Amino acid sequence: MASEPDLAPPNDAADDDELATPPGEVTLVTVAPEAAGERIDKTLAGLVPELSRARLQALLAQGRISLGGVPLTDASAKAQPGDYAILVPPPAPAEPQPEAIPLTVLFEDAHLIVVDKPAGMAAHPAPGSAHGTLVNALLAHCGDSLSGVGGVARPGIVHRLDKETSGVMVAAKTDAAHQGLSALFALHDIERVYVALTRGAPRARRGTIEGAIARSTHDRKKMALVKTGGRHAITHYRVEQIYGPEAKPLAARLACQLETGRTHQIRVHLASQGCPCLGDPLYGAGSPAEPVRRAMAEAGLTRQALHAAVLGFIHPITGQALRFESPLPADMARLVELLAGL
Repeated sequence: MASEPDLAPPNDAADDDELATPPGEVTLVTVAPEAAGERIDKTLAGLVPELSRARLQALLAQGRISLGGVPLTDASAKAQPGDYAILVPPPAPAEPQPEAIPLTVLFEDAHLIVVDKPAGMAAHPAPGSAHGTLVNALLAHCGDSLSGVGGVARPGIVHRLDKETSGVMVAAKTDAAHQGLSALFALHDIERVYVALTRGAPRARRGTIEGAIARSTHDRKKMALVKTGGRHAITHYRVEQIYGPEAKPLAARLACQLETGRTHQIRVHLASQGCPCLGDPLYGAGSPAEPVRRAMAEAGLTRQALHAAVLGFIHPITGQALRFESPLPADMARLVELLAGL
């Protein structure tokens, strides 16, 4: 939430959970008149070889196979000619397992833990990222003490960073801390500052970008600014450094402060200003200038140049004021050095 944090369901009631879990995959098959007369499970197994007879029997028992819109339940009944719909439900998410993954812990007590997440680590298990996530690492580090409010697949997770965004994250170890942190995020009572290295620079050296964000209707992997609907999003930014000619910057370093935390918020907002994060595979349409491309290659930047540098909040249990800073990781730090020479 994805470069920028995004409250984790069920506590924010939107963002990534706007994508409802699909009911399953429907396979349509036709039983010709000459193929009718045998058991339904046997007949369908011959037409859909990827499903075993045992699997088909189970789907029939669950009412997930229909003929002409009428659910069938008896696997031993004779197959009738016609069009069959087979609904195969999505696999149930597996409970994440502890994995001994090194963590950079910035703070930890009985209630919460603050870590410096590296780029390449997903916050929690999801399709395509079942292992090696922050949740897997936290389960090994914290044992059974993680808050269960986030659900089986997201224990302790209060907010998210995109997989390829680095920086400071907080996770809850108790339900009370989870609820308290969620309330702080919901009220925007959290200090969140990101460093972004961008292609070009905004026209104004300081400003606020506002615009509702929703899932793109053209690409479900992307978010987009929308005129109606969506969720209101506000990003404050300050240009810290211009690289290249002042009149026509090749790149820039920005400090972005989140007032809200929508999925991909900073990435979408900066792209809307014509200055996407360098290396952003989703929103970085257009190519940087050749000197910038060379610098990116030499720095080894293979992801969006976005880093959660500051996270500050009031401890939800003790009332202590906490503020954590994370230095730029090696790829972005090296890129800054190289861009300074342009």
